[in-house]
Amino acid sequence: MLGALAGAFILLMLSAFTTVLGTGGPLGHSRSAVNAAYEANAGDCLNWSKDLSDAQKVDCGKQHKFEVSGLADLSATYPASAPFPDGTLWQKISQDHCAQTSLTYLSNKFDPFGKYSVGSLNPDEKRWVAGDRSIRCGLQVSAPSGALLPSFGSAKNVDQSDVFDPAVCLGVTPEGNVGDPVDCAQAHTFEIVGIVDLGNGEFPAPEKQEATMAEQCAKITAEYTGGADLRAKNLLVSWDTRKQESWAAGSHKANCKVGAVPADGKLVPWTGSVRNPNAPPITPSNPPQTTTVQQSEATGAPLHSESASSTAPPSSSGLQVPTLRPPTTTSSETP
Repeated sequence: MLGALAGAFILLMLSAFTTVLGTGGPLGHSRSAVNAAYEANAGDCLNWSKDLSDAQKVDCGKQHKFEVSGLADLSATYPASAPFPDGTLWQKISQDHCAQTSLTYLSNKFDPFGKYSVGSLNPDEKRWVAGDRSIRCGLQVSAPSGALLPSFGSAKNVDQSDVFDPAVCLGVTPEGNVGDPVDCAQAHTFEIVGIVDLGNGEFPAPEKQEATMAEQCAKITAEYTGGADLRAKNLLVSWDTRKQESWAAGSHKANCKVGAVPADGKLVPWTGSVRNPNAPPITPSNPPQTTTVQQSEATGAPLHSESASSTAPPSSSGLQVPTLRPPTTTSSETP
């Protein structure tokens, strides 16, 4: 268990990224102070529409983008004479102060392969110069690009499994990897067709998970597609499984999905949906990740990169692009 917690701590640090709070909007413009965010305490959830200028405290059961896990005072390390941190230093500050804070907030039940990553809300340069050394650590659901996805429920008591609702299509990155949710009419890697709850109890061995997912995903896909012949479309059924660290954190759900037959071991983008057009409407079962990400959405203008990647350099305005979570294990039926 100790080893799992150590691994979780490391991955928490790797997934941390920062957002600057303050009066400065896009360069050359101004916006009002983000009072709600500056007044937030551990357990508070924040939501905003365009950027942090309209951030509001909301009930954690409602849609939000950030759940505060704790506050940190940097004054002992960064005195009044300390220069405003650049992107790399903000990343280090977030790792140093927010990784353990968030683990503690979650009672050490963090899924290192789950949907949550660690972030921090930091003072902007004007507030920093004025002596503000407080940051708010928190948890958020982020897409591969770094854009935030809507979250529902407190991270303290929800299943952290990295799953999506049926009918969500996952896009493709320029490198050919799994990308953000997109409209299924656009090029995508997978279409989610359902979620399987692997139950409770002891961690199921990988081979047992494979057998369960193969059986359940075949049934779910047949119902979702109306019995369509996927092989005729050069598509196949695949699924995710859960690692032991995830299981220990309470993540017991996994996705069934449809994707194109890989070529040379690489994902092949495809368009359209395999959903039966005559099927009844879907009632979402997993609210945290249900909608297409709006790529123009900012997490604290001007600091959010719309095309973030794990290899991109830190922005000059203070945002360190997040390191992406390791992917879940994917298995596929033989086409």
